Amino acid sequence: ALLGKVTDMPVTEITGKTIPKENAVYVQPPSKCVIVKNGALTLIRRTGQLNLAIDHFFESLAEERGAGAIGILLSGTGSDGTAGLRAIKAAGGITFAQDASAKFDAMPRSAIRSGFVDMVLPPREIAREVRRIADHPYLRRTLSDRAETERLNFKAADDLGRIFLSLKKQMGVDFSAYKETTLNRRIQRRMALHRIEQLGQYARFLHENKKEIEALFDDLLINVTRFFRDERMFRALKRRFLPALVKSKGKDRRAQLRVWVPGCATGEEVYSLAICVLETLGQRASKMAIQIFGTDLSDSTIEHARAGIYSSAIEKDVSGTRLRRFFFKRDGMYQIKHTVREFCTFARQNIMADPPFSRLDLISCRNVLIYLGPQLHKQCIPQFHYALNPGGYLILGPAESVGSFDELFELVDKRNKIYAKKNVATPHHVDLVSYRRFKPRHPDARGLASDGTTTAQLQQIADRIMLSAYAPAAVVIDREIRVQQFRGRTDLFLEHAPGPATFNLLQLVRPTMVADLRSTIHHALKTERPARKERTLVKYDGKIREVNIEVVPFKVPASDKSWLLVIFDETTKGTRPGKLPRVVGKTAREREITQLERELAASKESLQAIIEEQESTNEELKSANEEIESSNEELQSSNEELETAKEELQSTNEELTTLNEELSNRNLEMMQVNSDLNNLLASMQLPIVMVDNTLTVRRATPAARQAFNILQTDIGRPLRELRPNFDVPDLEDILRAVIQTASTRKRRIVDKDGHEYSLRVRPYHTNDNRIDGAVITLVDIDGNKQRRRNKKA
Repeated sequence: ALLGKVTDMPVTEITGKTIPKENAVYVQPPSKCVIVKNGALTLIRRTGQLNLAIDHFFESLAEERGAGAIGILLSGTGSDGTAGLRAIKAAGGITFAQDASAKFDAMPRSAIRSGFVDMVLPPREIAREVRRIADHPYLRRTLSDRAETERLNFKAADDLGRIFLSLKKQMGVDFSAYKETTLNRRIQRRMALHRIEQLGQYARFLHENKKEIEALFDDLLINVTRFFRDERMFRALKRRFLPALVKSKGKDRRAQLRVWVPGCATGEEVYSLAICVLETLGQRASKMAIQIFGTDLSDSTIEHARAGIYSSAIEKDVSGTRLRRFFFKRDGMYQIKHTVREFCTFARQNIMADPPFSRLDLISCRNVLIYLGPQLHKQCIPQFHYALNPGGYLILGPAESVGSFDELFELVDKRNKIYAKKNVATPHHVDLVSYRRFKPRHPDARGLASDGTTTAQLQQIADRIMLSAYAPAAVVIDREIRVQQFRGRTDLFLEHAPGPATFNLLQLVRPTMVADLRSTIHHALKTERPARKERTLVKYDGKIREVNIEVVPFKVPASDKSWLLVIFDETTKGTRPGKLPRVVGKTAREREITQLERELAASKESLQAIIEEQESTNEELKSANEEIESSNEELQSSNEELETAKEELQSTNEELTTLNEELSNRNLEMMQVNSDLNNLLASMQLPIVMVDNTLTVRRATPAARQAFNILQTDIGRPLRELRPNFDVPDLEDILRAVIQTASTRKRRIVDKDGHEYSLRVRPYHTNDNRIDGAVITLVDIDGNKQRRRNKKA
């Protein structure tokens, strides 16, 4: 009736199996839950004390529709809906929550703080986004349309490669060997959220948006889990496998129990295992060194796991007894207690790249391998075998197995996928995967030769023959005139001089060519254009020949460095190679003069080039000298700052040393005071119990053991879990009243043996006069009466 007043759409209460129609509103009847089954809205009976109807609906929607599910959480109280949105996001669906416009914001705020919401918007904006996203190919494409998906994957292989490269550069993780179907689905989900339909467009968007890379990274890791996922497996651990591990440790005083949870996400699996271990060991937990390692790729999820704070949605997965024993409830959230947290260590680790932990008794790697490709799967299983102790256990997810490595592990619990390590040598082969697997392979792109010779190989061999037979001799040099490559036969023009080895071209070339070669190289460097010098004389084997020198500057693509190709061409116009032409002149004297004039001109050009090079070198040296002077001043300034910093560090070190001595003295005093207090409590005959503000036992005297049935291991337990020898039903109410009012309460009580006591409850005052709990004292009235009668007698 209320909804019918604000909408023109028909509002219907669900009565049985209902096929939903467009533009209609369906309301859940009281005392029932609605789930989605076979495309219909189906009523089931509501079970349990918690009203989690919306979670049941969201979870069934995620199971039914998978990536096509959309969950919206609007105004409401409590934390309902958080677990349901978690299921939708894990299935690849899209989630919304109302922003601060919600009149009651507890429900949307709980989901937002848990990280399961994609968009936080006002209701009107949510409606627009749902309308837009509903038309996106990510939601329109059915799960059965796999042929179309494969075709799109093949066409988009290069775009996927660019996306993976962006992820690797910023996040340091190579996703190229992960399972492609999962990666594609998660990438398309992000595309739907940003109104992008083409993968190439998203790759460009990712390259320009660093925050989106982090969001995609978190989506690909699928950081969605919960406490005690698959309760049946945890029961098997407690009943069979953990007791077997503890028994194998024997009576070793230094016994250790080491557990590793790769892909731990926000830590629920780690803490679930820690709780199981503590429940299994009981009082023996203090006698064993327990270490549970949780690792993940995401820094943000590791920080969440270290904090150990979770929304009240965990009430659906964790029993009330466990919540009271292992969690604190603060501000509507649950925080793991120190008694559990101290055994857990969290760290960022990539199981595909980083070395594994060692000497482990148990590895729980559930629902991680299903996201990895075959190569990474083959890499991980031997690593797990190496990390486990003999007889250690490996736990995998329902859809996972050790594959072809059944010679390394024995399946000891088929239903829960628990494997035991076999006592065999671990293989040491690791297959590396590169981005090449994402490049499309065209079946028609084969070599022309049937024997496996490719077109590129044929072209390379043919080019080599052509160059060796017909191309002129040449060398590749850098701007410092050092030879980097020799091309063709250069022995006619170059020779190594006696002395230290060198690649300087001017020291390798024949002496008669030095002047012309120097001026030609200088001209090419100065103009950045090809330079040529014709009819340079070279003397070789007693004969004089003419050669043309050509210097061609060039650059390699994607590089700013300049190179020079120096070509020695023996072919001159009108002259056969290797034969010196006749010099113009009538007499031998005139021919000699002409030759000397040519050599003189070449020497002048070479000298001019040397002068210009020297001037350029002088300028560079001046500039370098100025830079060195500036750097020297900066270094002097830095040295002074370092000296100052050194003095400050020395002063700080002295202060820290003094402080350390004070703390050591204070620590000794505290130890002495603690010893005095323990001896005082031990010598008192009065039963005394101290509790904190949460009514957790803080300290107790030895005399309190009989009256309160309390042991040393009960320190840290809630008082309500103790079973004292007297019956005071409202003891907790009395304690809370004393803490709140700072008053003292007295009451006469009788224990189960008929002894009469005076129960006195006083507030626990700290040094700064704060109330931090209460002190319970029992005074034996019967004993006092007897002593008085003895005195009178």
